[in-house]
Amino acid sequence: MQAARRVVCAMSGGVDSSVAALLLRRRGYQVTGVFMTNWDTVDEHGVCNAEKDCEDAYRVCQKLDIPFHQVSYVKEYWMDVFSYFLNEYEKGRTPNPDILCNKHIKFNYFLNYALDHLGADAIATGHYARTSQEDEEVFQQRYIRSRPSLFRNRFEVKNDVKLLQAADRFKDQTFFLSQISQNALRKSLFPLGGLTKEFVKKMAAEAGFHHVLKRKESMGICFIGERNFENFILEYLEPKPGNFVSMEDGKIMGRHKGWFLFTLGQRARIGGLRDAWFVVDKDVTTGDIFVAPNTDHPALYRDLLRTDRVHWISEDPPAELVANKMMECNFRFQHQMELVPCVLTLNQDGTVWATLVQPIRALTPGQFAVFYKGEECLGSGKIMRLGPSIYTLQQGQKTMKSAANVSTETIKGIDPVT
Repeated sequence: MQAARRVVCAMSGGVDSSVAALLLRRRGYQVTGVFMTNWDTVDEHGVCNAEKDCEDAYRVCQKLDIPFHQVSYVKEYWMDVFSYFLNEYEKGRTPNPDILCNKHIKFNYFLNYALDHLGADAIATGHYARTSQEDEEVFQQRYIRSRPSLFRNRFEVKNDVKLLQAADRFKDQTFFLSQISQNALRKSLFPLGGLTKEFVKKMAAEAGFHHVLKRKESMGICFIGERNFENFILEYLEPKPGNFVSMEDGKIMGRHKGWFLFTLGQRARIGGLRDAWFVVDKDVTTGDIFVAPNTDHPALYRDLLRTDRVHWISEDPPAELVANKMMECNFRFQHQMELVPCVLTLNQDGTVWATLVQPIRALTPGQFAVFYKGEECLGSGKIMRLGPSIYTLQQGQKTMKSAANVSTETIKGIDPVT
């Protein structure tokens, strides 16, 4: 008789991870719950949320009669996620720490801890996502501890596990998983992938997890929580005052405390102005933040971006992209935004240009461009450069038209050569 499979489930104290553990238990697995502490300070109101979350996770494990462990990755989170987070802001970009937290903490340190110290056959999380493999296939996968090389052995037989969107497309979290490794995906279970959020809540209520149902949905920075962003970031970065500058006429509209306090598309609250102005660009060399007087100003819209080297879930770029150097797919750079059709152009260094079929508001350097083909999440790359805004293109067209008119008038004023 085969021994029960051992699954270590990441427990946050929330409804999703609680129901994930419940489902694993019902499938007959030997389940262990693990709570990760990755941030060791209190929130804006002096409350240590991690302690309350840990207690909630422990209560669920008690109710399920499964072992509970707590592990700290405070140092690892600081080195691999938060330091990067601050560095990106200093460079004028807007990072996404949630994606990197999954890559470095949950599907790296936690995965290794579960396999090496708790004897797990697989890990599980409460993410709304699916993969192309059945549970039994997960347990048969070999986990390779050595870091994969940049180039795959061309004689290696490929049988990649695909990352697929959840049945509940509104809750789908493949966006946040778009940087995890193929190696980690092979050993991961997502019990909620085929369920809706409403059904998960119903299961939690029936199981008596009333204390987790009372919790608000997590909305803040991964493991840090909801904060007053300006107060929080100024604890770590020195103020760097500069000017708000009108995109249209170069007029100085006001002053700010630092470009890292603003991201493209957000309202710039400029002292003394009643009308709403919005951030359309930043210059970290001068400290200027360029603003426009309308939430739908054409300076906010672009249809071209370039990423850094793309992380493909399958490790290699899609065969179609490699063969043709171009490929149609879908794109998003924010969770829950509608997928937008685009054309990818592959560069020799592994970066891509993404040409969108329609201009998108507030494309933001530092965010991740996540690519999809059908229901498959292909991977993602950090947005590094943007093409010209629609406003810039319009101004260029006006200049060209004006120049053409001047040329025509000049020609009309010249006497014909006799």
